[in-house]
Amino acid sequence: MPKAPVYSTNGEVVGEIELSDAVFGVEVNEALMHQAIVIHQARQRQGTSSTKGRSDVSGGGRKPWRQKGTGLARTGSIRSPIFRGGGITFGPKPRDYAQELPRAMRRKALTSALSAKVRDGDLLVLDGLVFTVPKTKEVTELLGRFNVTEATLIVTPETDPTLVLSARNIPGVDTQRAANLSAFDVLVHGKLFMTRDAVAKVEEVFGA
Repeated sequence: MPKAPVYSTNGEVVGEIELSDAVFGVEVNEALMHQAIVIHQARQRQGTSSTKGRSDVSGGGRKPWRQKGTGLARTGSIRSPIFRGGGITFGPKPRDYAQELPRAMRRKALTSALSAKVRDGDLLVLDGLVFTVPKTKEVTELLGRFNVTEATLIVTPETDPTLVLSARNIPGVDTQRAANLSAFDVLVHGKLFMTRDAVAKVEEVFGA
């Protein structure tokens, strides 16, 4: 069973926590994590690119020149794709790029990502995290105490509006509710901060 030190918000070790093997100690499946990232990014695509074919552009109702005798190639419409202002051949049309990943595979990708963070020492467990008023400076100082400079995700058991307001103006710093955690959330951030309660919530939701 993997273990991780527990830190106070001052950056001091105040204890140790045992992590669930089912969530934080699984074999890391890099291929599945890659697949989860690709599918997540595909679902973000708007798919609104659109072009007009030869039947969609205006004009071209009459044959531009006679069939024979001009020395030119035969053509029936000036809006053919070979002419400037003509239709586009095989151009993009609005489409849905969304792909589906089975629930079991999504969960496996997430536990693989969390296990990779534990393996690499990028999971930092906090004894608690309380913000009484929104203050960006407090989050900046927290990251400074741990010498964190890369993209960071702060996970709490439930959505904390005060924390969200405190962190939203810091580039590369995001917050997430434990039950909504995804492999993409974990992997695109270098460091992962979780409170004790958030760890317990993640194990409850994704450890079954």
